[in-house]
Amino acid sequence: MRKAITIAVIGSINLDIVARVKAFPKPGETITNATVNRFPGGKGANQALAAHRLGASVFMVGRVGDDPVADEALHTLREEGVDLSYCQALQDTSTGLAMIVVTAAGENQIVVAPGANAAFEAQHLVVPDSDAIIAQLEVPIDTILKAATGSDSFFCLNAAPAKPVPHELLKHVDLLIVNEIEAQSLGKELDIYTGLLAITYGSEGAVLSRAGQQVAKAKPPKVDVVDTTGAGDAFTAALTVALVSGIEPQAALEQACIVGALTTTKMGAQSSPLAEDLHRV
Repeated sequence: MRKAITIAVIGSINLDIVARVKAFPKPGETITNATVNRFPGGKGANQALAAHRLGASVFMVGRVGDDPVADEALHTLREEGVDLSYCQALQDTSTGLAMIVVTAAGENQIVVAPGANAAFEAQHLVVPDSDAIIAQLEVPIDTILKAATGSDSFFCLNAAPAKPVPHELLKHVDLLIVNEIEAQSLGKELDIYTGLLAITYGSEGAVLSRAGQQVAKAKPPKVDVVDTTGAGDAFTAALTVALVSGIEPQAALEQACIVGALTTTKMGAQSSPLAEDLHRV
């Protein structure tokens, strides 16, 4: 049996407080018919769990606060066996919180209070040996840059949420994943980026290119959408796992689109599928 690939995820850990409504409120409007749930989340934690469910051996490298929320935020990662030995609790700091509104159509709006994620200092970063590293932009750029420059592992950056990314970091990125809005925020940096670039277009699918040349294109299967939160994170994990496992780009992109789509069929950001669930579509 082939040994599982190892992935270190450098990123955010949150507790998501999700309000489900029929439609988003207008500015100044109060909606009183919402239902509320609490789910573990954070882009880093979502990606770590998704990669683990696809068969990778995963280290979650992140920070939580010294509060009861931390146990909730880490619950699913701990229960399913993601390695948390590189995840630390910071004193006098709160665990990250995300306030999410989800409509009946599955669309979402998100406000994040980063807490310990924003206090994840580069000087305290220790990255375990791994085949690949996945990072996002919900922890400080300096921390991500240290991870990228301090390892020869395959490096995937999901440049989300949308914000500028320094050229020095992009030079070390093997796989860059963005949606349309995030692609626009990178501006000219995207034009000179030479690694693998995946741009996602929601229900329209994704395109994978290198140096401006398309190498793969795929669309997700049609599913009954419940909640789109976490779909991009699952896509990121799936594409990284597939490529690092040696799967050809077209098949890897198709698999990532399936994983992203299946994630939208359940509530919560950590609803990514198991590897054996992919045959369902």
